[in-house]
Amino acid sequence: MESTFRTPDTSTVVVGVDGSAPARTAAMWAAGEAVRRDRPLHVVYGADTDGRALYVPAVTLEQVRHNGRRLLDDTAKAVTAEHPGLRVSTEFSPADAVDSLRRAGALHGTVVVGNRGLGGFSSLLLGSVGLDLAAAATTPVIVVRGAEGAEETGTVLAAVRDEHDLLYARYAAREAELRKGSLRLLHVWNVLESVGEVVGMLDDVDAIAGAHADALRAVTDAVCEEFPDLDVRADAEKGVSVAGVLVEASRHADLLVMGGRRVPGALGLTPSLGRATHSLLHHAHCPVLLVPRTGADFGGT
Repeated sequence: MESTFRTPDTSTVVVGVDGSAPARTAAMWAAGEAVRRDRPLHVVYGADTDGRALYVPAVTLEQVRHNGRRLLDDTAKAVTAEHPGLRVSTEFSPADAVDSLRRAGALHGTVVVGNRGLGGFSSLLLGSVGLDLAAAATTPVIVVRGAEGAEETGTVLAAVRDEHDLLYARYAAREAELRKGSLRLLHVWNVLESVGEVVGMLDDVDAIAGAHADALRAVTDAVCEEFPDLDVRADAEKGVSVAGVLVEASRHADLLVMGGRRVPGALGLTPSLGRATHSLLHHAHCPVLLVPRTGADFGGT
């Protein structure tokens, strides 16, 4: 599979801000990511003034513009105070947040968002901007989750379903290299689904497990060959919930990388996130990086 996007070391980091605490946390995390990559940070505020122009008074729109530009300036000052020398640019966009960030991502690279925006009521739930962006993005998207200031583990976790996930495992390996850390490749299979495929023949579970291990081994061997100096660990686990195993594993990682598995929406027109991906974006204990799938490659995870 050919990559149609930049690798981490060549991708500018874009972060969306809206004045909320999670967005500020995301901005500071994104600044650290930009420093690791030795790339610039681009801060975006999507004001949606275009969408409000017909029914909002002009004076209100002007206040929105003023507040948005002040937020951009304050964010730029905060991240440069924390990371002197970081190249920071800002963008006030009259479009809504999702369109603004998608466009900025296409121009610059990786998009970072907080786990909740101003319209939210619980830090456990991902906001609509993050969900919409993750579902339709054509560039990598990182949703910043986890406790602010949490101690780093030095591990990047990559979810691997089969050999087709090699692209995403390599992306995770590059992230681990940039962090001077280690990579854990984790393959999780739902034993109940697998047993169902063989009409309840429990004796075949070991054979199914072997096939899953072979798929993980193929990805692991390719990653180790390409990144010989990287500490790589590979594990295959079974359970009744793929998302549950990955959520628990995320407690011990600084970043979870996975393919942005998407399924066609109504009439196949609008892509949406698969069940496991959706669960991880809501409940992971560390930031989640979704690497987009391209073309007709839709998965169900």
